[in-house]
Order: sequence, then C-alpha cells, then structure tokens
Amino acid sequence: MSTYLTILGFNSAIPTINTSPTAQLLEMEERCFLIDCGEGTQVQLRKAKARFSKINHIFISHLHGDHCFGLPGLIASFRLLGREVPLHVYGPKGIKKMLETIFTMTETHRGFEVVYHELDKDYSEKIYEDNRVEVFTIPLDHRIYCNGYLFKEKPKERHINMEEVSKYDEIETCDYHNLKAGKDFVLSDGYVLNNEILTTTPAPSVSYAFCSDTRYLESVIPIIKNVTVLYHESTFLHDLKEMADYTGHTTALEAATIAKKAEVEKLILGHFSNRYGDLTVFTDEARQIFPNTFLPKALEAVKI
Repeated sequence: MSTYLTILGFNSAIPTINTSPTAQLLEMEERCFLIDCGEGTQVQLRKAKARFSKINHIFISHLHGDHCFGLPGLIASFRLLGREVPLHVYGPKGIKKMLETIFTMTETHRGFEVVYHELDKDYSEKIYEDNRVEVFTIPLDHRIYCNGYLFKEKPKERHINMEEVSKYDEIETCDYHNLKAGKDFVLSDGYVLNNEILTTTPAPSVSYAFCSDTRYLESVIPIIKNVTVLYHESTFLHDLKEMADYTGHTTALEAATIAKKAEVEKLILGHFSNRYGDLTVFTDEARQIFPNTFLPKALEAVKI
C-alpha cells in the first residue's frame, strides 16, 4: 500500500478565503492519521473526500487555536455521523480538560469513547505502534509546549516468488508467512533453499516527519534523520529572523538547513505568515540551501 499526505491547511494564525490553518491527513498502511485540526478542518476533509469513519487517531501539536480549534466541532460531527468506535486523541497535557469543558458547557453528548493520550515529555517517545506503523514525538521549541510527530512504516514483508515456489511441492501455503518474514526453507532431505530465491525484495518503508511551530532547533535532526518527507514550518523569511525567534517560529532558510543536516529526501514548507502574498519567495530562499524544497498544495494527495 502506498502512503499519501493530504495537506488540508497550511497558513498560520487566521483562515483566509483561499487558505486554512494547519491540518493534515496522512494515509499510511491503510491507517488514516489526522495531524493538527485548525478551524474548518472538517470542511477541508469533506472537500478532500476523506472518510471520517477511518480517522481513529488524531495528533495535536500544541494548544494554540490555529492548530486545535477545529477539533471540538469535528468530534461533535463524529457523533452526528453515528460513530461508535473509540477515538484516540494525542496532544499536550491539558487537551482533555479543554475538550471536556467544551463538551460539558455545550451539552455535546458522545456515543463513543474519546481516549486521551496527554503528552508532557521533553524527549522523543514512541506513542503509537501496531504491526505496520510506529509514531514518535518530536519535541519542539515554541512559546508553549509543542511536539512534532514522526510516522514510520515498519519493514515490509518480502514478496513470494511464485515461479520459484511452485517448483517445490513441499512448500505449502502455510509456509508463506515464514518466507515473507525472510526465513529460508529446509527440504525433507535437509537441503536449504535460500529465502532470496523464493522471495523478492519488498518496497522500501517510508517515513514522514511533521515539525509544527518551533524555533530553529537542531535537536530534531537525529530524530528525523533520513526521513522520506519532512514538513517544517517556515513562518517568515530570514530577514525577519529576529521576529521568528521572538514568536517561536522558523524561517525558510532555517527549515532548509534542518532538512539538509538531517539528509531528508524532500522538504515541504508551511505555516506561512499572512504578510506574504507570493509564497514562492519561501522556496526561493529555501532552495539556496536545500534544492528539493516545495510549497504545499491544499487538498492535493502527495505520494510519499
């Protein structure tokens, strides 16, 4: 299965006619992960023709409104759509109190459980794992507690080479699991069939790193080393570095420097200040350091 990233919104602070605050949908190994949930996210999800019922895990970077104000409305809509399965919400300590206060005051009754995973560590930790995917936090440096998130596919199973396997009557369907896991096959006479003959190499695993609001922070580099795609905020151009530092943000040049030092394959910029009308100035600046830099395109599903 391929991994796709749909950027639902990528501007900072306030919504505009053409852009929305931060929100992303990552489809990895048949799982749908929602990353941040700014105002209007559920409208963007509908425009992207996303299936609400497939979203079981939501990751919130921090509790500034442009990253979480869409969450109460989305959860309320889940109820109206008849959701019954649990919803897992990951975010800074305090997110449970925030949401439950809103639900209490607005008498929003849910027919499903919201499972809160509140975060407060200042180091990277694994917060989700199943048989195909792992998710880690990326501690960031913003004005309030903030995490990015690293999503990694686990190594994939090898593919059965049916042309070779069919040559041996002793190999049965029940043996395929071990072959996919990379094990050799021993015939009844003791002869060992090398796994590389019976299988073919799987598609490489991919990874995605989401670095939300943060000052320039080199401690993220070992965490995101060699990721397939990095999304990194770049609120300002470098001539406003002083303002970026003061407000807890990064410049395009700094984001590109992180991408270069982490040796990532591709960089996507985002979280642009509304002061900029022409966003190509961000790639112009970043590509001086890291040529494989791109602007996000709202609602476009990008293969990772």
